[in-house]
Amino acid sequence: MIGSKPVIEFLCRPEDKGVIAEPVPAGTVLPPWFRQLHGVDADRLSATNNGLTVKRCMPFLDALSAGWIIPLAATVRLEIKDEGKTVDAGWEFDREMVSNHSSFQVAGNPFEPRPPMKFHNYWTVRTTKGWSCLFVSPINRPSDVIQVLGGMVDTDTYASPVNFPFIATAPDGVYTLEKGTPLIQVIPVKRINEKADGRVRVESEEEAHEREQIRRNTISGTAWYRRNARAAR
Repeated sequence: MIGSKPVIEFLCRPEDKGVIAEPVPAGTVLPPWFRQLHGVDADRLSATNNGLTVKRCMPFLDALSAGWIIPLAATVRLEIKDEGKTVDAGWEFDREMVSNHSSFQVAGNPFEPRPPMKFHNYWTVRTTKGWSCLFVSPINRPSDVIQVLGGMVDTDTYASPVNFPFIATAPDGVYTLEKGTPLIQVIPVKRINEKADGRVRVESEEEAHEREQIRRNTISGTAWYRRNARAAR
């Protein structure tokens, strides 16, 4: 299945091919608001604003583009009632798309009394030996209806679909989540046997000088990060 080069695969049942929405590289489905960004007018600039939008912020873009997006397989409707305490779900698919978690599993969580739920996923994610996957809510793409909860899975050994727990966070009402809506961001992560040692200390004079030089180059709009930090990868 997978050779020596790191690979991530998304497998579905034969009957689901072409029916459920397919995973795509995260960088190919950037949100519309991000793609439409432009610079600001000169009269709006200040000492802390050089007119560059977040489009020029490589850490922001790298987070948006990391890994893959698993979209919602089929259209789902959520009816939220009783100040969020009750959520009924319906969907346009011949298999279950949403079910409930038992509340005792997350007793005391900050979303209470909203019930924990889960989206059923029909993609099996498989990775090269030694690689896991971080499953998180799409980064920098907040939803005003749901909050998907994150998890890390050893996808080199767990060869079965991973379902996605979530909380319906919107006010009472009926909400439609369309097929293809970005649902989860999948970021492959290489496992290592040894954990990095953590240290907390005061910076040296040399480190302070380096920090200040980077800070000043960054705010001057010289694209320091793009030319230096990313080039070092």
